[in-house]
Amino acid sequence: MSFTLRAYAAPDFSKKQFVDAPESVWMPAPADQVAPEGFHAMSIYPEYFKIGGTWMLARESRMDCVPVFEYGEIAVREIRTLRRGDLVAVGRTENGEDGIFVHPNGFQETRAHNEVFSFRQGRSRETAFSRDYDELYGLLRHEREHGKIVWVMGPAFAFDYDARNAFSLLIANGYVHALLAGNALATHDLEAAYLKTALGQDIYTQESRPNGHYNHLDTINRAQYHGSIAAFIEREGLSDGIMYQCEKHGVPYVLAGSIRDDGPLPGVIRDTYVAQDHMRAQVREATTVICMASMLHSIATGNMTPTYRVLADGTVRQVYFYCVDIAEFVVNKLTDRGSLAARGIVTNVQDFIVTLTKGLGLQ
Repeated sequence: MSFTLRAYAAPDFSKKQFVDAPESVWMPAPADQVAPEGFHAMSIYPEYFKIGGTWMLARESRMDCVPVFEYGEIAVREIRTLRRGDLVAVGRTENGEDGIFVHPNGFQETRAHNEVFSFRQGRSRETAFSRDYDELYGLLRHEREHGKIVWVMGPAFAFDYDARNAFSLLIANGYVHALLAGNALATHDLEAAYLKTALGQDIYTQESRPNGHYNHLDTINRAQYHGSIAAFIEREGLSDGIMYQCEKHGVPYVLAGSIRDDGPLPGVIRDTYVAQDHMRAQVREATTVICMASMLHSIATGNMTPTYRVLADGTVRQVYFYCVDIAEFVVNKLTDRGSLAARGIVTNVQDFIVTLTKGLGLQ
């Protein structure tokens, strides 16, 4: 299936609704990390602000952050980063009444029919996903050359021989431009490379090894001895796996720590907000995001991923967002938390990544 980016349809600001709209109002933050009363919180959609008679688009956005007018542009910042005196937009309407317009239909998908009532409009284990796979093949081939593909992953991939190899192939063939994960994925992937187990089980036969429950701890301990994941891989002669391929091909990764981590590995970011900043640094340039088998990291990433990206030449293009999980609850929870543009695929993520790799012709 050939792939074409959807064109962006900007609002027609010559309409009376926009011409007659008031200027947006900007109030100074009263203190560090405090927004003014009535502050405007951003959504995942393109948002325009009327300033000096011109409707300006916020070039980068993030849900639940605030727009700040500085240096003639609209920056979008977390409230925790505000400094006293920063000019923050106030107003909580979305159709121009406060000089703010939220544009949810810029990449409207053409529907084959306009029936109000029809069956199977949700995403569940009964949904047929063949078309989704075909669209993904075309999208990923396009993005490999023209975009930035960010993957968000839980540890399930490190537990399966075929899935681990499949994702390694995606990295080696240029389909992974950044990886967001936690301590567990990296630990069990490195355990697989170091001791051929994941949580003490052989990654192919699933047989438990004697004292195998020590294996992930021994892996973390050895990595800490070497001081970094890169040094651990080099000095122990590791030659396969997800982290190995990331290091080999210079793919950046962010490992965000959590309260339940063993260790953690060197390089895992233990401060939640520092980890969030590093994740957003990757996401703010992403054009496709695929989240798999990690509800925590998927929702966190979904909350910081807008539906659009403004390119260097001013073009506004769509950001594609997929959530893949065996549990319908996880796929649907992203929508509940505000990531309304997320496309869900309900399936075993290990099977998903193997199927995807084969569909891309990688063996």
